[in-house]
Amino acid sequence: MKKLIYPPLPLPVLRALQKLGEDMRNARRRRRIPTALMAERAAISRTTLLKIERGDAGVHLGNYATVLFVLGLHNRLTELADIRNDPTGLENDEDNLPKRIRDPSTLSKRPNSKNNKPKDGAF
Repeated sequence: MKKLIYPPLPLPVLRALQKLGEDMRNARRRRRIPTALMAERAAISRTTLLKIERGDAGVHLGNYATVLFVLGLHNRLTELADIRNDPTGLENDEDNLPKRIRDPSTLSKRPNSKNNKPKDGAF
């Protein structure tokens, strides 16, 4: 089986993942939950739990979320990208944000584009 190669992550992202993993490990230890029991409750292997606690970027985000759920900390996930925690987003008027953002270079390639009208009145 081929091992997937991920592009390098920015250093601040790696540090944030490591801190998250450490915080999750400390939360588990404060609750006196052994790794085997935690892995069982989260329906993951013990190896995956240890990778999470090290902040491994290759672990599925759903596994991180499940471990947070077992720890009772999953509600904080909904606040990660909340506009109240997004100063840049607050500066922009939320009601005036576009519904969709399209790449301008692909607009001329669309079949219904002004530049690509059907010839001879064909549809």
